[in-house]
Amino acid sequence: MENPADNSAESPVDNTVENPADNSAESPAVEPQQDSPQPSQPAAQPTTSPTTPAAQEPRHSGPARRALVAALVALAVVAAVLGGTARYLTHRPLPATAGNLQVNGLQAPVTVLRDKQGVPRVYADSAEDLFLAQGFIHAQDRFFEMDYRRMVASGRLAEIVGDDPAAIASDTMVRTLGWRRIAHDEFDLLAPQTRTWLRAYADGVNAYLATRSPSRLAVEYLALSDLVATGDPEMWEPVDSLVWLKAMAWDMRGNYQDELYRALSYSTLQDVDLVEELFPPFEASGNTPILQPGDLLAPLNVSSANTVGRTVGSRAAGDAQRNHLTTGALTALSQAREAVSHVSRLVGYGDATGSNAFAVSGEHTASGAPLLANDPHLALTIPSPWTQMGLHCTTVSAECPFDVAGFGFAGFPGLMIGQNADLSWGLANLRADVTDFFVEQIRGDNVRQGNAWEPVSTHHETISVAGGDPVELTVRTAGGRPIISDVLGQEDTTAVAHSPGASPSALNQYAVSLDWTALSPGTTADAIFALNAAGSPEDVQAAAAAFSAPAQAIVFATAAGDIGFQAAGRIPQRAKVPGYGIPTDGSWPQDGQETATRWQGWLPAEQMPRALNPSDGFIIAANQAVLPTGKGPFLSRDWDYGFRSERVRTLLTEAIDSGEPITPATANTIQTDILSPGPTYVVPALLSVDVPSGFESDGQRLLRHWDGLMATDSAGAVFFAETWHHLLQLTFWDELPAKVRPDGGGRWLTVLIGMLEAHEDPFWDDRSTLNVVETRDEVLRQSLVAARQSLTQRVSKNPADWTWGALHQLELQHPVLGTDTRPFPVRHFANPPSVALPGSILTVNATSWDATAGSFAIHSGPSMRMVVDVGRPNASTWVNSTGASGHPASPHYRDQMHSWIAGETYPFLFTRTIVERAGVDMLTLTP
Repeated sequence: MENPADNSAESPVDNTVENPADNSAESPAVEPQQDSPQPSQPAAQPTTSPTTPAAQEPRHSGPARRALVAALVALAVVAAVLGGTARYLTHRPLPATAGNLQVNGLQAPVTVLRDKQGVPRVYADSAEDLFLAQGFIHAQDRFFEMDYRRMVASGRLAEIVGDDPAAIASDTMVRTLGWRRIAHDEFDLLAPQTRTWLRAYADGVNAYLATRSPSRLAVEYLALSDLVATGDPEMWEPVDSLVWLKAMAWDMRGNYQDELYRALSYSTLQDVDLVEELFPPFEASGNTPILQPGDLLAPLNVSSANTVGRTVGSRAAGDAQRNHLTTGALTALSQAREAVSHVSRLVGYGDATGSNAFAVSGEHTASGAPLLANDPHLALTIPSPWTQMGLHCTTVSAECPFDVAGFGFAGFPGLMIGQNADLSWGLANLRADVTDFFVEQIRGDNVRQGNAWEPVSTHHETISVAGGDPVELTVRTAGGRPIISDVLGQEDTTAVAHSPGASPSALNQYAVSLDWTALSPGTTADAIFALNAAGSPEDVQAAAAAFSAPAQAIVFATAAGDIGFQAAGRIPQRAKVPGYGIPTDGSWPQDGQETATRWQGWLPAEQMPRALNPSDGFIIAANQAVLPTGKGPFLSRDWDYGFRSERVRTLLTEAIDSGEPITPATANTIQTDILSPGPTYVVPALLSVDVPSGFESDGQRLLRHWDGLMATDSAGAVFFAETWHHLLQLTFWDELPAKVRPDGGGRWLTVLIGMLEAHEDPFWDDRSTLNVVETRDEVLRQSLVAARQSLTQRVSKNPADWTWGALHQLELQHPVLGTDTRPFPVRHFANPPSVALPGSILTVNATSWDATAGSFAIHSGPSMRMVVDVGRPNASTWVNSTGASGHPASPHYRDQMHSWIAGETYPFLFTRTIVERAGVDMLTLTP
């Protein structure tokens, strides 16, 4: 790593690099904007009155006074030098956003217009130049984020952060899964045009890298150089973009957590029926699926092989039939759960990974054209997961078909969500079951397959560690599936069992392998470019057919007046396996030795559910079930339970019934709604029990008058959340392993809805109290009292001092500069101040927290908000959760955060004349 004060390490490039000392080509060098009011500093005041003799300044001798003054001046000079150096180093990576830059590889000039939020719109004559310029701009704004993502997704994080056990564990799992190897294979499957555009994007990234030394790319490289010798960042390859898709798909995979949690719950409950009570069907919530059978464009195919595995075994059958979930198998499954938890999260957070997406027919809108809204719920990070951009061919043609704006990911060309001249689209996680865990019996280097033993396949990986010794890894696969349960060095705890008919010395180990749709090369990159250029429902269907992973629900609206839904992604087909006492539909871990449990291929793309212009006049996809259970192809048993989608349905229905046309402002109000389902389902039961009067009943009185809004200033909101936490703890913690305790989401609300009607459900009883059987009302009473005591300790004895915002806070942390290992000034520079947010787990404005964590700290939420008015595209709105830039010193690092918190948005301009009128900076990229 070069000396940060030495520019000699930079690549000399004619006129392509702006002079770092010349601000004429750079954004204004200003300090990061603060998004929360900062404590005001009192003006300097004399400590005593100068007219009072006792207050007079002590006398000093001349030499002593001069020495003191000289020392203070020296300190001031040192502070100024240090401050100036820090400012120089942190502002050095800021890119040019105006003027002219030469860029290698361009065939013609490209214009880049930026608005007040620093969001770029790119105008190019060819698709190759368009994506080359996009790569260049992504590198300008977000290269460290891109580099960090590709290192995580390639299993090479330890190469940049050093000998960190968490990084090495993440690398170990990612190498075991083989993401980069699969991405290499995937590149060869893609359409020639897609490969060309991926190469153009990589050329643009590399054109920027060639002009800058590491410390001028991002301040993070300077910070890392203090810890480890990382070397210069590598040039970007097309495969780097594809491997990032693997990481995104991993964070958005459906059901894997529920599948493991069923097995781990069985380890203590030992009763399939009791486990299934904790995973009720979607219909138990009383909420509405995305579609009804009559909405579908294609007839239902109920004879598909994908539907026959949906049998749920009863406890009696389970006792009499085969059950592969032995003690040893359950131990291995617990280890598998630990292993997958070590993969570094980049965009998602378990079941909280979701979205709200809805489209409204033009008959109900003010413009008379359809309206589309989308707000994906992802891990809240700094920088934001999303970049905003416009990608415009100056003349739209078959060779250059792009005229699109919206949200994408730095590191991948094109956009994931947005609008073009003919169509707008949003995405919601489909929550399809795309992963299965398989319990394997291992004997030495062999794995049991049916009645035979076959060799385990192996290959070796070396994980390089900056500043440390390399880690050697042996990756094992069974039936083509990577074995994950022992990759973190847990082999010594793996339970063993005698194989029937084997000698006592021939012991079988249990292991767990994983199958996942993204472990086979796919064509998602083709699908993304196709969506960007789509103009009709048929175009969307064609793009969805190429979409491999992650499985997504596409909600769209067209300029022709259509609104539609299209399910996309590979769905495994599974067969029913007779003789088992637990379901073999993928909702539970499968028996690896049973060849019939292997996937039977993919559900044909033409059988994926799709709909156009349903009779309701709107479509809502918020991760709930696509169709009623038993209708259509089997996609999953595990969905979001639909409390968010049902609230959106209620608000849209009320707006339509009122006769008031729906506008982007209406949609934004819906997106930021914070009404909890608690008052409907839980609060009546809490108010029905007797609590001792006085101190212990204060909280119950708050609930009686609570409006149900999870507002930051609400005492009722925080008392309900605290009571909800204790209710889950008192009801389930005694029966379930610590790793599967209730997180407080929609599944647990659905479970409690059923239990509140069953006063003597066995889960109400506390196993730790001998000779006492607790019932519903006793647990409800204890929860209210415990919540009162907890808030007294955490906040105040006086309920008037309680507010939801005091405990429900978002604290964004930069992954490198913002960790606790960094000095306070560095953390303060990179991390925004913590801030209170409205909303909660089950509100439409889903600012999620984990009920097992002992706090209400926010880990995920609406990562952006977008509303597109198809009839008036320049009246559309958008907002990012932080800002357009990944540079902490940039004025656009978090300048949108205040508006995002407040539920406000910015104009989402589309047509070039309007964009030019609102532009602040214009940069011309020339060959």
